[in-house]
Amino acid sequence: MNIHEYQAKDLLRRYNVPVLFGKPVFSAEEAGTVTYRDFVTRGISTVVLKSQIHAGGRGKGVVHDVHTNQPIELFGKLVRGVTVIHDGNIADKAYQLARATFSNKLITIQTGDAGKIVRRMFIEEGCSIVHEYYCSILLDRQTSQNIIMVSTEGGMDIEEVAEHSPEKILREYIDPSVGLQSFQARRMAFGLGLSGEPFKSFCTFIAKLYHAYEDMDCSMMEVNPLVVNSENKFIALDAKVNFDDNALFRHPDFMDFRDITEEDPLEVEASKFNLNYIKLDGNVGCMVNGAGLAMATMDIIQLAGGKPANFLDVGGGANVERIANAFRIMTNDPSVECVLINIFGGIVRCDRVANGIVQALQQVSVSTPVIVRLEGTNAIEAGEILKNSGMRFLVATTLEDAANKVTKALHSL
Repeated sequence: MNIHEYQAKDLLRRYNVPVLFGKPVFSAEEAGTVTYRDFVTRGISTVVLKSQIHAGGRGKGVVHDVHTNQPIELFGKLVRGVTVIHDGNIADKAYQLARATFSNKLITIQTGDAGKIVRRMFIEEGCSIVHEYYCSILLDRQTSQNIIMVSTEGGMDIEEVAEHSPEKILREYIDPSVGLQSFQARRMAFGLGLSGEPFKSFCTFIAKLYHAYEDMDCSMMEVNPLVVNSENKFIALDAKVNFDDNALFRHPDFMDFRDITEEDPLEVEASKFNLNYIKLDGNVGCMVNGAGLAMATMDIIQLAGGKPANFLDVGGGANVERIANAFRIMTNDPSVECVLINIFGGIVRCDRVANGIVQALQQVSVSTPVIVRLEGTNAIEAGEILKNSGMRFLVATTLEDAANKVTKALHSL
């Protein structure tokens, strides 16, 4: 589960990770009021307005009018996802900037041309930056260890650094049985060329950050930029946090951070029925039981000339209700022109799946071609059920046969 920057920083404060003072706002009027009340009256003369979307590259991203799709200009400049305000009446400028941003779409390198609608913004106090660094923590599945990555090249161009100068990214692997050791923190600090107070500050910072990562059951935590201020202290100037969905039962309060407006509506709907659904950009709806089989199914569809419209794993219990809901969600995607059902009857018998498919299609109207391949226990009986159902199924015998039938059905449209 992804969360917004301001939510991530609220959590990091619980672990005494240094972050700046900031406030979330949800309207232009609130932006002006909060800037004056919580910043100007406290003597803060520089603030940063940050659009809150679940995508990176906000600093270089440009706000576009949601109706005309044209970039928006204000004060003689393009309105970007992150803007520093430090001259004149900052409360009024914050209001005008927020008014130009709210309900319009921010297009970044990660959102693509579709962009994301801005519904929340974060106002944060300014910071005197001496140097920007990069830091992230995530699970390395190849080594079954957590990995901390740091670099002296922090900021908006970290993707280019990773692509063209990977040697500038330092990696430290952490054994989960013992956790981050002091010598590892010092080794990273030396690798960043630190000494004196910044050296001590980094070691303290990374220890707190790693503790937060582990304690919150994160799958990824990124601080970019991680900065050193004029007082030689490390501060998380940005924060991106992803939680491991499988551990959310240990943190029920985290569910309050979920912003479903940032998620695909079909994925939100699928989550209500515990369906593992991920929207893709193809035209073949896929319904499969088992993640490995789903990946193989999508691969062979692609090889046969089709393009998967989704990843959908209905799990071992492919009953009528789950199949019906899966059909409904898939067919609500206007890009789906054909549906492939590929079920292996192991935990559940193929004949029961076949009966489930027939009953589900009596509840859900599907006008697209449906190709079914059932393999495993009682597969022959399942084929007979489908043939005798009176419905227009295309029954496939092998995975290759199923993919070819999908391609033929698409060409006949």
